[in-house]
Amino acid sequence: MNKFLKMASKPKITLYVDTVSPFAYEAYHLLRHDPTFSPCEIEYIPIFLGGLMRECGNTAPIKIKNKDIWINKERLRWAQHFSIPMISPGLPPDFPAPSLPVMRALCAIQQTDDKSQSKLIKGLDILFHKHWAEGIATHKPEILKQILEELYGKEETEKVLTAAGSTAKATLIANTDKAFDEGAFGLPWMTCTNTKGEKEGFWGVDHLGQVVEFLGLESRLKKGGNKGWKAML
Repeated sequence: MNKFLKMASKPKITLYVDTVSPFAYEAYHLLRHDPTFSPCEIEYIPIFLGGLMRECGNTAPIKIKNKDIWINKERLRWAQHFSIPMISPGLPPDFPAPSLPVMRALCAIQQTDDKSQSKLIKGLDILFHKHWAEGIATHKPEILKQILEELYGKEETEKVLTAAGSTAKATLIANTDKAFDEGAFGLPWMTCTNTKGEKEGFWGVDHLGQVVEFLGLESRLKKGGNKGWKAML
C-alpha cells in the first residue's frame, strides 16, 4: 500500500528557465508544443542563470574558446531539427543580455499565478519568442514594459513591475537556490519524476531523449518522423 501511494499519477517535469538561454528556450518550446510530453504534468520555474553559474562556480560557455563558436552552431542545429523559430544567423541584441529585469518580472507574475501557471506561461511564451525568434531586446525596460502591457494590460503591468522591484527579488533568489539544490549547473535543467515515483535530474536540450526514456514516453514519439528525435535518440 505504501509503495502504491508513492506512485505518481502521471510523469512530472519541472523545467528551470532563463530567457537569456537559447537552449532553455528550445527545451521550453518542445515541452510546450511536442505531443510527446502531453501526458506530463509540467511546472516552469524562472531563475537567474547568472546567479546559478556563480553559485556552482561554472563558466559561461561564451567565455570558453572554441565552445563559444560551437554552441551557436548547436542552437541552430537543434532549432532546425525540431522546427523551432530561431533568429539566424545572428544573435539577439547585447547577447548575452542582462536578463535580471525579465526574470524578476516573470517571478512577479509567478507570485500571483494559480496552479495552471497560465499567466506565467503566457509571459514565457511571448518573452522567449520575442527574444530568440524575433531578436528583440526584451531586457530593455521600455521594451519589457510594452510587451507586458500588450499581454496583461497597463494596470496589471504596473503591479508586476512594482513587485519585480521588491518581493520578486526574493522569489527569484529562492527559485535559483532551488535549482542549485536540485543539482542544476546550467540551463535547461529538468527535474523529472516518473510514474514509479523515481526522481532524476537532466541537463540540456540534447538530453531530452533521456527524459523521454526515464518518463516512459517512448511510445509517444512520432513514428517515421521527427528529425530532431532521430538525431537525439
